[in-house]
Amino acid sequence: MEITHDLLVGLAKSLGLFYLMAMFIAAAIYAFWPSLQGRFDRAANSVLDDEDGPCR
Repeated sequence: MEITHDLLVGLAKSLGLFYLMAMFIAAAIYAFWPSLQGRFDRAANSVLDDEDGPCR
């Protein structure tokens, strides 16, 4: 089997696609993990807790 440019491009595209899909699934699982909900809620509301008002 000869390694050609077309073969390497096809492998890179296929493996890259599966790599990005795995990273997306991992990020989605992390974002929706039930025990992390409090951390994300605090981060979302931390902007609203600013008592100083807007920056001038």
